[in-house]
Amino acid sequence: MKIFAIGMNYAAHNQELHGTLKRPDDPVIFTKADSALLNQGKPFFVPDHLGRIDYETELVVRICRLGKNIPQRFAHRYYDALTVGIDFTARDLQRKASAAGQPWTICKGFDGSAAIGEWVPKEKVLTNPDAICTESGLQRLQFRLDITQHPSPNTQHPSPNTQHPSPNTPLGRRTLATEGAQEHPSPVTVQEGRTSDMLYNVDEIISYISQFFTLKTGDLLYTGTPAGVGPVHIGDHLEGYLQERKVLDFYCR
Repeated sequence: MKIFAIGMNYAAHNQELHGTLKRPDDPVIFTKADSALLNQGKPFFVPDHLGRIDYETELVVRICRLGKNIPQRFAHRYYDALTVGIDFTARDLQRKASAAGQPWTICKGFDGSAAIGEWVPKEKVLTNPDAICTESGLQRLQFRLDITQHPSPNTQHPSPNTQHPSPNTPLGRRTLATEGAQEHPSPVTVQEGRTSDMLYNVDEIISYISQFFTLKTGDLLYTGTPAGVGPVHIGDHLEGYLQERKVLDFYCR
């Protein structure tokens, strides 16, 4: 099994991290080791020795057949299920690697960095009238991440007086506004994505990757994250939704 992932595939995310809305000339591809896979329901153990760890919520597709040099018009035949996953990123290490022109292997591929939700057959997802599958890829498919903060004695979360981004942004919605919220925490939506906002859609990505790698049954493709990435902490409860179906549910330990 191979785990492929796409960087810089949403303009708003590129703006928040890289200060540019520019579409890359080609899809930005990186891979994760198979030991990065964190199956649904298993806890994510925050590797504090790697510095700040950010969540990046993504639509994930599962490859269902052998393919090489796949024409874009046939790419929709090569995946059969979808879910929501988290591309955990060691942000401090990524910035250091990027500044030095080095690869992202460690900051993106460490153990447990590819959380994966429950698979939903493509046909079931597309019964929703707001989701359309065409030869140009999945369109208007929505996904999101909710986080409930359960502060532990050793965890420092933002205080009520901490300055936060605007509440009109996905990242800005992640606040615990009162002490009451900390005593009785409730989920807060921190990221929302729509596949129509992808700079390269699923079919384009599959066709492009297959020029360099033979795709095999069971390979995974993380398709990029929208705006709103942020750090995770010990005690956080993460829940991922595909449309309104909860497919991902686990805790940070």
